[in-house]
Amino acid sequence: MSNNANQNQSNERKIYLKDLHQWVSVSKTDYNNYYRDINAYRRRQQEHGRCVCPANKRYLCDMDCWTCRFHKAGDELSLDYTVTDDDGNEKSWLDDLADDTPGAQSILEDRELLDTLIYKLDELDPDGRRICELLLQEKSEREIASIMGITRQSTINYKKKKAFDALRELLRDYI
Repeated sequence: MSNNANQNQSNERKIYLKDLHQWVSVSKTDYNNYYRDINAYRRRQQEHGRCVCPANKRYLCDMDCWTCRFHKAGDELSLDYTVTDDDGNEKSWLDDLADDTPGAQSILEDRELLDTLIYKLDELDPDGRRICELLLQEKSEREIASIMGITRQSTINYKKKKAFDALRELLRDYI
């Protein structure tokens, strides 16, 4: 009888419910099922240096490392991470990123090109201008033909090519 009692005790495990702050007795199977994913996740985090949970506190693990007091940065580095060089200067990886915002000169050049393009569009024949406007509205050639009342697709292609060639010629100093 005592052997049976010992076997029941060895099969009984406890799970800590962090939200309720209490221990719950469960079978060995339930215990293993509950901690299988948690232990795998914790081990993966430990391999990357993000979890430094001591063995006597592992029952607290709920796979929410960002709120855990045992969480470390590990091998995840951010752009704000600073390093110190040999001269003692602190430098962030963010300092090495190229600034891709356009400069004042680039903005002025683009504005001048746009103004010229709008002015040169007025010099096109009315059909060429209308085709360019509809293309800027992302209309297909078939839709443009329908809107302009042209039945042949080749006519639209010809007029589009003619308008683009004229614009290319007028803007050759800019492009």
